[in-house]
Amino acid sequence: MDKKQLALSILGLAGTLAMSGCRQDMQDQPRYKAYRGSEIFPDSLSSRTLEAGTVARGYLRDDDAYYLGKVANTKPAAADTGAKSAMAMVNEFPFPITREIMDKGQERFNIFCSPCHGVLGDGRGFIVLRGFRQPPTYHQDRLRNETLGHFYDVITNGFGVMPDYAMQVPPHERWAIISYIRALQYSQNAKLADLPPDQQKNLK
Repeated sequence: MDKKQLALSILGLAGTLAMSGCRQDMQDQPRYKAYRGSEIFPDSLSSRTLEAGTVARGYLRDDDAYYLGKVANTKPAAADTGAKSAMAMVNEFPFPITREIMDKGQERFNIFCSPCHGVLGDGRGFIVLRGFRQPPTYHQDRLRNETLGHFYDVITNGFGVMPDYAMQVPPHERWAIISYIRALQYSQNAKLADLPPDQQKNLK
């Protein structure tokens, strides 16, 4: 190796060392690891808590009727006390129900609900027939007259031995399922007088 090649090799090696040293500085810059203590902040925590009211992008849920199935209640909870209960179950859908939404509700119901509640909503799903505790039929007067918000609350938070389905079923699909439950209830409790006159004669 001649002197020129040696000089170039040394220069290249020096440049490499200089660049690696700079890169090492970037890797080893002062920082806190998660959950490590801190001497800077009064609470000695390096992981800072979020400011009050902080909401992640896309997670603002200020529509109680849609996300909770409840609204602020302005009616007294008891006539003798005059007290007001905090929330009241809604009994209207938060958006128009179309055939497309009903079809989605049927699909989601058959996947998540029918194993226990049965495809007719009578509480005789295939899991029940194998020994699981039977849920109440949707076709009893109590549940036919129940608010829509009640069904939304049960899907969201669970009830009795039924677990919550908040992770599996997003809010829009919960309402779609409820619309299909109402359709099931009507299907098993329909009256001839509910049909338009031109359709009634076809069933007589």
